[in-house]
Amino acid sequence: METKALKGGEFLIRETNLNDVFIPEEFNEEQRMMAQTCRDFNDTRVLPNMNQLEKHDRDLLTQIFKEAGELGILGISVPEEYDGFGQNFVTAMLTTEEMGRGYSFAVAYAAHAGIGTLPILYYGTPEQKKKYIPGLATGNLIGAYCLTEADAGSDPNSGKAEAILSKDGKHYILNGVKIWITNGGVADVFIVFAKLKGDKNLSAFIVERDWEGVRVGVDEEKMGIKGSSTVQLYLDDVKVPSDNLLGEANGGFKIALNVLNLGRIKLSGATVGAAKATITNSLNYANERKQFGHLLSDFGAIKFKLAEMAIRTFVSESLTYRVSQSIDDAIQSIVDEGVDKGKATIEGVRQYAIEASIAKVFGSEALDYVVDEGVQIYGGMGYSSETIVEKAYRDSRINRIFEGTNEINRMLAVGELVKRGMKGEFDLLTPAKSVAKELLAIPDFGSSSQDYFELKHKYLLNYKKTILLVAGAALKKYMDKFSNEQEIIMNIADMLIVTYAAESLLLRVEKMALVHNHKNIELYKDILDVYLYDTAPQMNKWGSDAINSFATGDELMGMQMGIKRFTKTAGINVVEKRRNIANHMISSNTYNL
Repeated sequence: METKALKGGEFLIRETNLNDVFIPEEFNEEQRMMAQTCRDFNDTRVLPNMNQLEKHDRDLLTQIFKEAGELGILGISVPEEYDGFGQNFVTAMLTTEEMGRGYSFAVAYAAHAGIGTLPILYYGTPEQKKKYIPGLATGNLIGAYCLTEADAGSDPNSGKAEAILSKDGKHYILNGVKIWITNGGVADVFIVFAKLKGDKNLSAFIVERDWEGVRVGVDEEKMGIKGSSTVQLYLDDVKVPSDNLLGEANGGFKIALNVLNLGRIKLSGATVGAAKATITNSLNYANERKQFGHLLSDFGAIKFKLAEMAIRTFVSESLTYRVSQSIDDAIQSIVDEGVDKGKATIEGVRQYAIEASIAKVFGSEALDYVVDEGVQIYGGMGYSSETIVEKAYRDSRINRIFEGTNEINRMLAVGELVKRGMKGEFDLLTPAKSVAKELLAIPDFGSSSQDYFELKHKYLLNYKKTILLVAGAALKKYMDKFSNEQEIIMNIADMLIVTYAAESLLLRVEKMALVHNHKNIELYKDILDVYLYDTAPQMNKWGSDAINSFATGDELMGMQMGIKRFTKTAGINVVEKRRNIANHMISSNTYNL
């Protein structure tokens, strides 16, 4: 295997150098201060007002946005020339994580600072940026993103909203209805996607709230994220100045896709923050509540839950910052070639679209597990709207739908990987053939004296071989019909997600041990041991499900033997290791990994 992955998706066929991976233990003092500012803001302004925000108090929501803007929280990614902080992607992710603790305001914040601001920053003309970005960065303007329609959700390009250029060429006449518009009730600026008459693809427009023909609906009543404003937006013969076309005509679909890639990875960061907060709340409750004469935190069943919540959160955090650093490196490399920072950022994020989808799926599903077990630890009280864990449970569910459903993102990750391989961006065929040949050779059982990390890397290499074996055989079987086999694609996607997650965890723990000489490294090895032990049989199941659906005879038997060989791991004492993880947090009464 080669030693450095420069492109998105190449993690499957190359090893990643430790020096190319950023881990949260490496944040500097300035970054930690920014994170603390976000944490303090949540603690003093967001959380105390959450109940009122959930009553659709638009004035309060607007005020909190303005206060966040005054602190610079809204402009982390915005260049200083537009009144922002101009921080890199990793720093922006850290602030996103901290704001993720803010329940439904986290959604409002992410929509504004991400998809409500960045399309103008990255695709706008100098005049558009000068007019709108400073206000968006400081909270004097609030932004919203308007893509979804009643019949255009996962397939946004099928939307019916239409724009017609006026005869004098000075305006576009915009008509349509957009739904599920986050921040719509308080937004001043809308990024609206519509098709120019006769065009195949969308175009994007910057629309202001007070223009004639713009009408904002009432706030939707939702299962969760009640503190964010979600509305329908009605556009009735709205005259949009031609200067407010964003990007190129017929180029809006590209904008939408690239911005969604950005939203996906940012959502992953927010889910990490929400998960950490829920674990801390669950620990607090378990350390106070007594049953049968003992604290809940004394019981092994509760320790299992707390440990598993922590493991999934720690893994999610590891992969989120790994891909964030990869994106930062890609951006810098493109900037060094003389490309504008905005365009470089879009391209850097696009390069890691596969990893962005992986992070979104993993983060949202990890948080769903965490909040569900949080409610369970609280018991009956967890079902009461008086408890914070009830809000966490309700608010979490949307994340598996936001920014493209998790089903769509699974298919995108595999589809993009295959497409890049077919286009020759990297070689998938040769490694897949090598794995197929390996099945005919005598198995290499390795040495019992292998170094700890060397053995874990072997496990990960075998995970990758499992994916290449299954995906290679499926592609050979179905060829250009492969995209129709969604069940198999889902199996491969799950293997791909777990492999990237496990490798990110391994690289983090290895760097903590070898580079930073972490004093409590055995605890983090416990996390790594448990995660690999748990995921190996999952890899076996997904791979077996896939090949059993299309292979027969000797081919099936050979692949079954290969999957069994590649997903074999040594047994461990999972009870002891999970208790170590749980006790570490219980003693400090907070998530402290």
